[in-house]
Amino acid sequence: MRGRDGPARAARPAPTVYSPAVRDLHLLPKAHLHTHLESTVRSATIRELGGRPPVQDRPFGSFREFADQRAQVRALLRDRRHFRRIAEEFCQDEAAQGVRYAEVTFTAAAHGERLGDPEMPLEAVAEGLALGAHRYGIHTRVILDHSRRRPVERLWRSLELATRHPQVVAIGLAGDESYPAAPFAEVLDAAREAGLHLVHHAGETAGPASVWEALTVGRAERIGHGIRVLEDPELVTELRRRRVPLEVCPSSNVLLGLVASLAEHPLPRLLAAGLTVTVNTDGETSLTAEYQRAREIFGYGDTDLANLARTSVESSFAPAALKARISAEIDRWLIS
Repeated sequence: MRGRDGPARAARPAPTVYSPAVRDLHLLPKAHLHTHLESTVRSATIRELGGRPPVQDRPFGSFREFADQRAQVRALLRDRRHFRRIAEEFCQDEAAQGVRYAEVTFTAAAHGERLGDPEMPLEAVAEGLALGAHRYGIHTRVILDHSRRRPVERLWRSLELATRHPQVVAIGLAGDESYPAAPFAEVLDAAREAGLHLVHHAGETAGPASVWEALTVGRAERIGHGIRVLEDPELVTELRRRRVPLEVCPSSNVLLGLVASLAEHPLPRLLAAGLTVTVNTDGETSLTAEYQRAREIFGYGDTDLANLARTSVESSFAPAALKARISAEIDRWLIS
């Protein structure tokens, strides 16, 4: 063999080229931090409860259209058996995705008002989650959310429920972000004093100002969504300084028409900005499918995906020992 510039030299062994491994994402241990229980109800369960499963083959025209569709599903839940069932099925479905720990959001006070029984919905969900944990080996906690459009009194009732149920780890504001958080400041301060975590939806349908308010008035420890924070460099700096995690739900953002396509989603830019980013579903898809889309659309390798999973674990409100155990499982998945 001749070299380009002279006589032949002894050939060196070619360097070994390692192609990136493609491991089974169902087996990747994960934490799921942003999913709404009422949005995870199985299609078969909806039919058995007398409803018609929603089929959305286009983005929603508005947040109101999205909320109205979800309200139709919530109205099907009428007694203890229904709430217990969807909670247990949630555990089974999450465990099948490799989820080891989930914080599931539930609008307990609204269901209690609707059914005239303030305690039953949360009690039944807690029963279903406990049964699912036993059967499927998954750990769960509950976040109670409150629509910003609803009265402050209902959030006080959510706080009362939370303090009586140890499964509840946090409360937070959700719904239309054009409604301010300020009216709820006293309740949120009381929740913090009671030892509850605070997690608010912000920076999704509204801009950076909603995130600033969630951080200041709402004392948020995590931000639900937060996809619009890049519009404010000062906010990015503050989130990075505080290491406040963002609960990013790419497919949901596209479904709501907030992002034109998954290829245009800001997830890679949020990561490139040095922000703490977790991947979640909002209840609109499976977590494994969301990780698979990150692999296919953004070109993330197994190390990238393992890092996203590890960030979700570290950003959770799980006990330290459980976090360490799941993180070790992620390491084993990566070297398998």
